[in-house]
Amino acid sequence: MTSICELQVEEVLRRLETSESGLNPMEAKKRLEIHGPNKIEEVRKRPVILLFLSNLYNVLALLLWIAAILSFLTGNYQLSVAIVMVIIINALFSFWQEYEAEKAAEALKNILPLMVKVIRASEEVLIPAADVVHGDIIILEEGDTVPADARVIESHNLRVDASALTGESKPVRKVSHPVREADNYIDTENILFAGTQVTSGTGRAAVFATGRDTEFSRIAALTQEVREEPSPLQRQISLAARIIGALAVAMGVILFLVNLYIVRLPLETAFIFAIGLMVANVLEGLLPSVTLSLAASARKMARENALVKRLSSVETLGSTTIICTDKTGTLTEGKMTVRKIWIPNKIIEVTEAGYRPEGQFLFRDEPVSHRDMDELRLLMRAATFCNDSALVQEEGEWRVLGDSTEGALLVAAEKMGFDVEAELEAMPRITELPFDSRRKSMTSIHEKSGKMVAYVKGAPKKIIGLSDRISVDGRVRALHEDEKEMIIGIHDEMASEGLRVLAFAYRELPEDIEIRDPAEVERDLVLVGMAAMYDPPREGVKEAVERCKTAGIRIIMITGDYGLTAEAIAREIGIVEGECRIIRGKELDKLTDTELRSILARERDLIFARAVPEHKMRIASILEDSDEIVAMTGDGVNDAPALRKADIGVAMGSGTDVAKEAADIVLADDNFASIVTAVREGRTVYENIRKFITYIFSHETAEIVPFIMMVLFSIPPPDNHNADTRNRPWDGHPTGPGPWKIPAGV
Repeated sequence: MTSICELQVEEVLRRLETSESGLNPMEAKKRLEIHGPNKIEEVRKRPVILLFLSNLYNVLALLLWIAAILSFLTGNYQLSVAIVMVIIINALFSFWQEYEAEKAAEALKNILPLMVKVIRASEEVLIPAADVVHGDIIILEEGDTVPADARVIESHNLRVDASALTGESKPVRKVSHPVREADNYIDTENILFAGTQVTSGTGRAAVFATGRDTEFSRIAALTQEVREEPSPLQRQISLAARIIGALAVAMGVILFLVNLYIVRLPLETAFIFAIGLMVANVLEGLLPSVTLSLAASARKMARENALVKRLSSVETLGSTTIICTDKTGTLTEGKMTVRKIWIPNKIIEVTEAGYRPEGQFLFRDEPVSHRDMDELRLLMRAATFCNDSALVQEEGEWRVLGDSTEGALLVAAEKMGFDVEAELEAMPRITELPFDSRRKSMTSIHEKSGKMVAYVKGAPKKIIGLSDRISVDGRVRALHEDEKEMIIGIHDEMASEGLRVLAFAYRELPEDIEIRDPAEVERDLVLVGMAAMYDPPREGVKEAVERCKTAGIRIIMITGDYGLTAEAIAREIGIVEGECRIIRGKELDKLTDTELRSILARERDLIFARAVPEHKMRIASILEDSDEIVAMTGDGVNDAPALRKADIGVAMGSGTDVAKEAADIVLADDNFASIVTAVREGRTVYENIRKFITYIFSHETAEIVPFIMMVLFSIPPPDNHNADTRNRPWDGHPTGPGPWKIPAGV
């Protein structure tokens, strides 16, 4: 069946059994009864009281309960009460951690709107978002939140921020014409998803999924269904508790039998000795000591920008064997910067990184000439006219509103002193042909001296193919096929360096042209140049990667970016050193779990490009099945299931609330180096806990030995009522000859 994104508007309305006039109220009511309200469904949870009680009967807690009961039976009431308090305090702490983790679905709910504007029976009405049904025509304006999944049927410069789903904050254009479904379904250009927000423009869309059928609800269900697995520390403590319990019972039974049948103590005395030995074996100080150690490390990690939500995560990080990480914003600064500009026969270097408009344009380490500046101005005119972003300064910091790539072009224009506002005033925009993934280009049409000029920006190979002329030293001449091949070679060379390249061209339009037809406008172009952009690695990331490798931790990059760009960054910071294998999202979908498991085990230099969050979850599952301890980074709503599935979910501080609720650790600074610092702290914690357990066992030995010595050598116990026990026989102890009996009168 043809996907709804590939249909014409009329076919979309026909499939949804609706029209541009909207549904009539009776039909809407009928559909609401059939499909149910447009709300996120929650997976049925355990009652809160059961969630709390479950923390009172884990293996170590049961062992402590037994110790408390035995202490009570032996008359050591203070120890009994202390042990019970330890159990309750730890149960409360664990319950609170688990209860906090259940808030991911609540964070999802808060994203959806309360009211929405729809067309019902040709009239615009405001209805509760919960009453939106299949076939409703929703009206969208700047600032609105999309209430359900819908197909765009009318768009006027409509841009949507999908960061609630993807974690990527750049607004994306939405169109109404048919398009092919994108590799990442969420990036499909004519589909809107519940929870995304309109940043500019207006539009209308036909709803095709509500409630539990939306992408949001699917993610919510996945997030809630992923069960929290015990951490390595929890598993090891549970195993230790079983061993200790078995040893305590075994030693108690053996001592009881020795006392009863060999030493021939009275039944009551033998039983008290056995209970005392069992209590001495119980590590009642283990739980609070571990908790305090983890809490202290969590506070220390918070100072290093790693906020810990689940204490056991501290130690789990120390056990991490693989880190699966994003690229943009985690390994890199997330700030695109123009590094090179190609104008005919010259490559200009642009200095300085980031959004601060400071830097130079150099050719062979010298400032560019005035003639070259004229060519650069022509390129900057195309770069800034085909641009919907803004560069702003707030409290001394420069940032980009909109697409980071377009922002990088604005920064470059500012660096060379190009006055965008003055240029736009002299050449006002008439209309815009938005970027289209099929055309791989964007055009802005302007008026100059009564004539129309189209400025075009897009994929280099596409723009070069549409150009038949080129601007060289201020003169326009024919562009030959051999020159095109040479220019494409320059593009490939820059792309192999990890640079993202865009090409620019223009065309003076005839008066009788249909300016809304891209096929008519975007041909016979004059090529003016290319700009190559780069997202630089974060400071300290290269050193952090080296520390990971030294510690035996493998790093796998999983990114939605281009494979070559990802590989270039990976090589620069040291993740990749030898021959690298790049697996794109579509290729990954074709691999079976067995094939993927083999690749993950065999390939050391591996990058997953054009990946979506579902791929992250699958990779995490396969690695965990291979007994790896996996840390996974993420920042979008649809990263939440993968963050819950991984042994350690690491959310970005700039990410969505849902991702942060689903994660175990939140990085306040989004920096990969902070993960490595946290791993180091986790290993320190593990070592400290190991030393403490060693100390406890040596301490328990000191408690156990007196019981054994008292029995084997007939040493009487101390008497609280009479300190002088030298001439007092053991109450109830048999007297008479024999190696195991106390002589009469002793």
